[in-house]
Amino acid sequence: MTPKTFETRCLRLPAATKVVQWEGTSVFKVGDKMFAISGGFTTGSGGYMIKVSNMAYAMLIEHGLARPAPYLARAKWVQLVSNNALSDAELTAYLAQAHALIVAKLTRKARKALGLVAQEAGPT
Repeated sequence: MTPKTFETRCLRLPAATKVVQWEGTSVFKVGDKMFAISGGFTTGSGGYMIKVSNMAYAMLIEHGLARPAPYLARAKWVQLVSNNALSDAELTAYLAQAHALIVAKLTRKARKALGLVAQEAGPT
């Protein structure tokens, strides 16, 4: 997946934003929490970085598709060995999962403010 496609896929997710920090690195967030990273310092050391589930963390590393992400491994982040380590469809699915994992950690108030909570049905 190209960096431009990666950015587009990240920004298509609900309430996702992009901030450029750390030596020109693109950091994709929902609320104030990161779910994916590309460019900048990640370019020289491999591929994209994403938040993953415990199972995906173990599987991606075991299959040699990713390595523990520097500084973020304890939070179950991986760095892909290259930008093409996964197919576009697989990486798109992992991005959606990363986004969902972070949304689930936001407070209800934060989710509501971002428009990520469905309207509750009132009495009928």
